[in-house]
This record gives sequence, structure tokens and C-alpha cells, in this order.
Amino acid sequence: MAQKRALAVHDISCVGRCSLTVALPILSAAGIETAVLPTALLSTHTGGFTGFTYRDLSADINSISDHWYAMGLSFDSIYTGYLASVGQIELVAALMERFGANALKLVDPVMADNGALYTGFSDDYPIAMRRLCGMADIIIPNMTEAFLLLGEEYTPGPYEKAHFEGLIRRLSAVNRSIVVVTGVYFNSVDLGAAVYDPETDEVSYCFDKRIPGTLHGTGDVFSSAFLGALLNGSSLIEAVGTAVCYTRSTIETTFAVGKDTRMGPCFEITIPEYIAMLGLDRRGNIVGC
Repeated sequence: MAQKRALAVHDISCVGRCSLTVALPILSAAGIETAVLPTALLSTHTGGFTGFTYRDLSADINSISDHWYAMGLSFDSIYTGYLASVGQIELVAALMERFGANALKLVDPVMADNGALYTGFSDDYPIAMRRLCGMADIIIPNMTEAFLLLGEEYTPGPYEKAHFEGLIRRLSAVNRSIVVVTGVYFNSVDLGAAVYDPETDEVSYCFDKRIPGTLHGTGDVFSSAFLGALLNGSSLIEAVGTAVCYTRSTIETTFAVGKDTRMGPCFEITIPEYIAMLGLDRRGNIVGC
């Protein structure tokens, strides 16, 4: 099987596992050659740290894109995460147009959680992100981001199933894409994700036990694990199931380790579980081949 090549477009937080420091190792563990396009450089992520440094890397995007284009590079997938500004979203949209014709385009619209936009984003940011999501084959918002993309007022869960399925269908209609929503729950015991495929008009779910607590970077673990599974031939619901199980195991392991949770999820410890879930050995070959 030919090795797939993905492009991960995310920030680099030098300390605190999230974004590129999560996406690159997880996709690599899945046997995916992963090119990176850093969108910003931070001394730490913004979840729980103060005094962090920040550098927007928008000025480098076009020159990097031009070099790749001159090289004739192509990608099997383009995977976007944290984008620093409305202007940067427009730059990434142009890059997606240039390289995305034959690529699976996955947009994780990283901008909000728990009912609020992240620090530093303006009110017009969700509108710009909505346009980028319209270019994607698959989008992976959390519940807060789903409401923002629809321009609807956020309501916390637990959710009624019929109400949620109306929301995910509206989101797919607006963005003309497959939608995977994370942080879905209908009771206080289970937490997971849902996927809607407009071709079949079916909503499917994968739940696991809820683990109390907050941990920055788990969305990046989920999205990266999902893409790695998908590029290894998993179906949509299989990839969602792998991502849910791996993310839950990583969260559980992180709290068991007992270190400063601001440092993010201890996904390195659970990487062997992920490889096993994909049916891959450490050489990146299908087991038994």
C-alpha cells in the first residue's frame, strides 16, 4: 500500500501538548507522511498559562505555498486546525484551493469551547471559518463551534436526540460536507461523537464513558486519530469509533499519571494502543501481511 501524505496546518505551542505537537506524532504513528505548515508560534498554549509569547506566522504562508507548488508537491489530505486570524483563514483557503483538488480536506474549526470564543478571536471570526468549512470534505466542530458556525445561540447539554440531529443536518447543509461533532451527550454518563453523511442521510454515534475534568488538547488528539484511521482505510464510523476510544483512553491515562494537566494529554503513552486499533505493527505494515 502506497504511503499517504498529509499536510497539517496548525500552530506550534512549544510547551503544552496540542496542535502540531499532537497532530504530527499521531499521524506519523498511523504511518502517514506528514508535512506541516505552522500558523503561529507560542511559548505555551493558552489554556491555563499566562504570560505566554505569541508570533503570527501568516507572512510565511504564501512563500511556503509557492515553493511547494514549484516542487509539484501534492497531498492526500489537508488538515487544518488553529488559525490565527480572519486574514490567515483567507490565506489557508487559497492554499486549499491550490493543493486541494485531489486531497481529502478536513477542517477542525478550532475557535471555541464551553460556550465561548477563545481569547483573541473577534466576532467575525466564525463567519470567516464558516467559509473555510464550506471548502472542506469533512468538518469536526465541538458543540460550541457547531452553534457558532450556524450563527445560533449556544445551549449546553445534555441534548435531545431529535434536536441534535436537526442541528447536525443543518450544519451539513450550510457547509455541504460530512460533519463529525465532538462533545455530544444525551445523559450524564456517556460522552462521544456523532457523524452525519449527507449521501446516506444517516446520523451515527459512538459513545464512551465520561471522564470528569478538563484537559486542553483532546480535540487535537481526536481529530488526528480520526484522520489517521480514515487514511488507513477505516469507514467514517470506524474512524470515529477509533478516535473516541483512543481519546478516552488518553484522558484516563493522563489523569492517572497525575502530573500538571496544563501540559496536555499524555497521548505518547497510549500511542501503542492507537497502533493496535489501526491493525498496524511498528513497521507501519498491516499485521499479517
